[in-house]
This record gives sequence, C-alpha cells and structure tokens, in this order.
Amino acid sequence: MTEVIGIDHIYIAVSDLERSEVFYDLVLLGILDFRKNKFSLGGDPHIQYFNRHFGYVLRPTHSDSTHNSYASGLHHLCFRVNSALDVKTIATQLGTAGVEASQPKLHIEYAPDYWATHFTDPDGIRLEITNYRLERRERHDNW
Repeated sequence: MTEVIGIDHIYIAVSDLERSEVFYDLVLLGILDFRKNKFSLGGDPHIQYFNRHFGYVLRPTHSDSTHNSYASGLHHLCFRVNSALDVKTIATQLGTAGVEASQPKLHIEYAPDYWATHFTDPDGIRLEITNYRLERRERHDNW
C-alpha cells in the first residue's frame, strides 16, 4: 500500500490578495520563518509561502461570499511547532506584531500536553499554533 508522507500544499482563496499578503508576510515570513514566491495560474496571481515541509498558497477568490468556519469546508488550520515554549513565544510575537491571538494555554481537554494559541486571518480563516505533542511524536516514531 502506498503511504501518504505529508501535506504538499494548501490553497487559500482570499478576498483581498494585497491585504492578505501583508498579514501573511507578517505571520509566515516574519514569525514562522517561511519563504515566499509569486506566480500566476490561469491568469490569477498567486502568492506561495513555503517551508521545507509544505506550501501555503494564497489565490484570489472568485466569489463574494465570506468564510464561515462552521459551514462545509475548512474549519481551521493548525501549524505545529516543536514545543510549548515555541507556542508561547509565537503568541507573544503575534501580539507584538499587532495580530490578535489568544493567550497560549494548556488544553487538557484535547491532550495532557496540548498547548495552543489561536488567531484569524483577514478573511476570518481560523489559524492555530500547537506544540508537537508526545502522542504525535510516538505515533510518528512507532508507526
């Protein structure tokens, strides 16, 4: 059986590409250490942020509807960092940069070592930063 080894890329349709670029430059380039390039597909400009694991691509929406995280489709996207300390550091950096993020906290209702902070992008897409928890590490290492 063929194994899926990761997520290659995620495409996000945004209502205002320039506004979203400012936000994601701050978050993904400035805080999470992604890299960036731009390209066009089908006549639409695209902005790709990437690290060594996957790409996060912005493209213009072709609709006037707004994002609803409780409708069919994407509810939220969670980025994983190495430690709870990293979650706390990133939450502080987000706040310093003017991004409203929740206080990082331990969410024992999810897992005994689940630390997270939450924030939203300009289109209301919910984003989360969490730590690489023991259960995830064990799943990876002992698959």
